[in-house]
Amino acid sequence: MQSKAALDAANGDLLEAIIYLEKQGKVIAPTGGGYYSSEKAIDASAVAYKENCWEKQTKNCHSGKGFISLMKKIGEFCLKMIRKGNKNSFEVLKGEEIKGSFPVTILALLLIFAFWVTIPLIIIGLFFGLRYRFNGPDFRSNTVNDAMNSAADAAENLKKSINI
Repeated sequence: MQSKAALDAANGDLLEAIIYLEKQGKVIAPTGGGYYSSEKAIDASAVAYKENCWEKQTKNCHSGKGFISLMKKIGEFCLKMIRKGNKNSFEVLKGEEIKGSFPVTILALLLIFAFWVTIPLIIIGLFFGLRYRFNGPDFRSNTVNDAMNSAADAAENLKKSINI
């Protein structure tokens, strides 16, 4: 009943009704003081909200902490990939004999910076009886090497069909 009376006294304004009840001592006022006008309260809360949002945006965007942590994560990822590439090797085989072996990192760099030479050489090598495989601790499953063998078998079959 007291709430309805306060709401009627404030002409339906909920904030003014709460302030009315606070002034009568029926509702405990918030700690730290407060405003006794809904206009001031709305303005103050809107300003506080805008300031809080601005602080969050400037901290994330302009302080550089987000960018630096992103660059640090990218750097750590690159170092991890280089370490893995140096532990594993790409081998070139003729029959069962290993003709060449080099780290996967070198293969990746060749594919990135000289793919127009590297890919044709690998394909031409297939037609000259070369086979390729990956070897190392990260290539325990044979799925990649099986794909390499099937490509070599396809090149051999194509070479045989042309020679007929």
